Amino acid sequence: METKKMVMIPGPTPVVKSIQDQMGREIQAFGDPRFVADYKKLIEDLGKLLNCSGQTFPLAGTGTLAMEMAISNTTKRGDNVLIISHGYFGDRFIEICERKGLNVDVMSAEWGQIIPVADIEAKLQSKNYAAMTVSHVDTATGVCAPIEEIGEMMKKFPQTMYIVDGVAATVGQFEDVDGMNIDILFTGSQKAFGVCPGMFVLWASKRALARRKELGTIPEYYVDFEKWLPIMETPSKYFATPAVNLVWAMAEAVRIINEEGYQVRYQRHLKNARAMQAALESLGFTVLAEKEHRAVTLSNLVYPEGLDDVSFRNTLYEEGITVAGGLAAYAGKMFRLGHMGNIDINDEVAVLGVIERALIRCGISVEPGASIGIYMKEMAK
Repeated sequence: METKKMVMIPGPTPVVKSIQDQMGREIQAFGDPRFVADYKKLIEDLGKLLNCSGQTFPLAGTGTLAMEMAISNTTKRGDNVLIISHGYFGDRFIEICERKGLNVDVMSAEWGQIIPVADIEAKLQSKNYAAMTVSHVDTATGVCAPIEEIGEMMKKFPQTMYIVDGVAATVGQFEDVDGMNIDILFTGSQKAFGVCPGMFVLWASKRALARRKELGTIPEYYVDFEKWLPIMETPSKYFATPAVNLVWAMAEAVRIINEEGYQVRYQRHLKNARAMQAALESLGFTVLAEKEHRAVTLSNLVYPEGLDDVSFRNTLYEEGITVAGGLAAYAGKMFRLGHMGNIDINDEVAVLGVIERALIRCGISVEPGASIGIYMKEMAK
């Protein structure tokens, strides 16, 4: 019998049955009054969930497209942009900005660490920046940036748009658009929302919408706020085809989040992450991110001496789970394990059991069940 395969990469994450059912519904026309009402409700519910008094844009596309949308609507050619990079995906903003003809300054952290907020403030004082980008969680490093502290500091720089990449964080880590002084936040459907890939959500503050107005005509088309604002207000209007079944799937994901409670969901992620990290460290892995800056949505685990990356990840797959490899300088030196969305304690126990079996098969001596015991003790606290 073939072993059941669990997808435990940092996205796409496992999709629960009720969300699968929404994705499998019989299609409706995007002008059907039933769908129009569903889309309008999703737009409103997502705005309430993240406390955004501006405008929420749930649109067809990926997180990278959302990155372009954020930059396109807040900057013009020749503007200065500050990129705070805590890893591979923070660096992705560099090319996006350079292609737009922006002047880019980058503050790059050593992988596993953050850029101190005081250093960011000092850099912002050096010149006038139109925008600054920060990844809340970078999936290459598993580092979580202190976005609330940064947001408070950004009140000193009202001319600078504060853009937060929440792709690997939103509805796993806690975020509050208005409360954290964020101008643009965005994420993808396939991460902590627990929906398949294909939709991004971007939250724009009133300040960000005003900045777009100031820019006049922009060269971008699909990602222009001005093209989408009429549709977000009245979804019966047409600009581009919405991802109909993903709208329903995201609506179900939001229902699940609200039923659990947004703060409760964050606390669940926090407790589970710390328990998983303690259990995995007991097996000889090292968590790349510094302890005080570890994400709750994934863990990036550096191998103990003598463990081969390809052999280990292939064995994990044979035993029943798929994980992601390390990136850039850490390729071949670590694996990345997602633990976000709608997974539960039973899933995590199974994952730890598979990791133990794979280690034993790869010649690493571990006590069967030991890491599961540590995990269960941490979860019982």
